Amino acid sequence: MNIKLIEGSYSSKDALELLTEIIHVKIRFQENKISGQCSEENIKSRENRIKYLQKCLFDAREFVERKGSNISLKFIIEVD
Repeated sequence: MNIKLIEGSYSSKDALELLTEIIHVKIRFQENKISGQCSEENIKSRENRIKYLQKCLFDAREFVERKGSNISLKFIIEVD
């Protein structure tokens, strides 16, 4: 099953806003999963995932700023 959440062309401002919000949701999800009951290995794994997502957002911002015009976005969730 596929769920199309985003598919279309957006202004660079709107595209960046959508990307930022989506990535922030995933970062918050990872942050909320870190608790005192997590193993150190699990915490490090989640922290690395957060750093990866932050890097992706940084790279996306740079790309959108360089392109400067309409941005095509497609965000599909595939559920197996």
